[in-house]
Amino acid sequence: MYYSELAKIYSELEGSNKRLDKIEIISNFLKKCNNDDLSRVIYLIQGKVFPHYDERKIGMGSRLILKAIGKATGVSEIDVEKKWKTKGDLGEVVEDLISNKKQATLISTKLTVKKVFENITNLAKLEGKGAVGKKVGLVAELLISSGKNEARFIVRTVLEDLRIGVADGVIRDSIAKAYDADVKNVERAFDILLDFGEVARRSKDKEVGNMKLKVGKPMRLMLAIKVEDVKAAFEAVGKPALLEYKLDGFRVGIHKKGSEISLFTRKMENITKQFKEVAGIIKKYVKCKECILDSEFVGYNPKSKRYLPFQNISQRIRRKYEIEKMAKKFPVEINVFDILHYNGKDMLNKTQTKRRNLIEKIVKHEKHKIKVTDSLITDDEKEAKVFFNESLKKGNEGLIFKKLDAMYQPGRRVEGWVKLKTTLEPLDLVIIGAEWGTGKRVGVLSSFVLGCSSGNEFLECGMLGTGIKEKSKNGVSFKELTRLLKPLIISEKGRSVKIKPDVVIQVNYEEIQKSPTYSSGYALRFPRLQMLRSMEKNPKDANTLGDITRLYKSQKKTSIQ
Repeated sequence: MYYSELAKIYSELEGSNKRLDKIEIISNFLKKCNNDDLSRVIYLIQGKVFPHYDERKIGMGSRLILKAIGKATGVSEIDVEKKWKTKGDLGEVVEDLISNKKQATLISTKLTVKKVFENITNLAKLEGKGAVGKKVGLVAELLISSGKNEARFIVRTVLEDLRIGVADGVIRDSIAKAYDADVKNVERAFDILLDFGEVARRSKDKEVGNMKLKVGKPMRLMLAIKVEDVKAAFEAVGKPALLEYKLDGFRVGIHKKGSEISLFTRKMENITKQFKEVAGIIKKYVKCKECILDSEFVGYNPKSKRYLPFQNISQRIRRKYEIEKMAKKFPVEINVFDILHYNGKDMLNKTQTKRRNLIEKIVKHEKHKIKVTDSLITDDEKEAKVFFNESLKKGNEGLIFKKLDAMYQPGRRVEGWVKLKTTLEPLDLVIIGAEWGTGKRVGVLSSFVLGCSSGNEFLECGMLGTGIKEKSKNGVSFKELTRLLKPLIISEKGRSVKIKPDVVIQVNYEEIQKSPTYSSGYALRFPRLQMLRSMEKNPKDANTLGDITRLYKSQKKTSIQ
């Protein structure tokens, strides 16, 4: 299949804002794909060359793309960069530059989907001396053989920023429509395989309805809905319910197959090497030939044995060096709370009660090494509140409420599980920096730097990009914020700008964490814009560093009465 055919589909998708139209376009195209190209096409429509679970990275940033465009078009990097600053999209830049060249001098061979896929895939393999030049060469080779439309999408694919408005749900529904498959089966297959390429192949071959978990391969984990109080929790899952401590650690899927142990985060990162000591614990204290466990790793102080906040052990997740040293400094306790597979049989369709009973049988408790999560089965709201407060006193985040007859549903936020955490008060903060946007946000500011008051200065305490609307009629928009902030710009460096502290906004957030990155020493986790406060508040009225410190210390101590 020629890549120009796929590029034409990209253009159609880019030009459509309707979800059903996108599904129609993709499903019709998939029907035309042969078996060899099907997976490649699926990945490329997602703007990828690897499935979701694959940790390989294309590893080519904007600066290298500038070099590749220059090499392919004969235009200097300086001129390419000038065009980029104006347009904000290197895909559009290369499209313009190729349009201004004589096609005969650019096009040498007609590109195939296979050729584009292979060149981009090979970018991830290049390392060490000479890698930069080879990467630039691989991309330039594609651009030289491209028409303007093809070049635009090749550059965007390499930058992993395709901009055609195709989310996972559209891919799922397109596969189902193309091959007359049940959407629920397609979704379940993806939750298990994390690979739409393989899901498409199986759907085409009518093999998508009976998916089995594969030990050693990551999958999506079940998620919980947030509720505001104990009453709402019971209303969601029914009475009685299984209550478990919500721990301040990080989610890990544990895969055991004989003596082989694999560990995957919720984002499907393989962290087996970073937590080598866990393998011996699993082999010794988990009685099974093979299984997949859902768990939370919680760090603790090796001297005091007190639990540590997530941010302490997060240092271990991406650690490549001094792994053993970090393991001794920040050991973890494994808290098992579910089982997905046991000795050759999937457990997804077993009830919560049966799964819980099984892990209590096969997981042997060993203090500070491994345990089944602390739990309580109750239908009494007062008892639940006491259990919630006990959890907070022990340094946990709150409780998870689980429906006793709920099945395990990978990747879904369903009312089988709900979470109850303390609610933190919103903060009034000042915007002190930002970045100029790219793509559809070219010409407007985005990714705003938040500042809290500290004496006569404002200290960074987070970066905000959510809660802002594209259009003003729906709320505070990027355009509106840019209008307010543009006159306040103090200095610019590349796309980054410093802003005079003047605009106050109210911000919600998940929690406050310690941070060496920001000058305040703290970072808001998942900050979200609630409203503008500039009409009623001056910068001097913004929350202070002292306020943030207080909230940080109290965020796990707010009990329920």
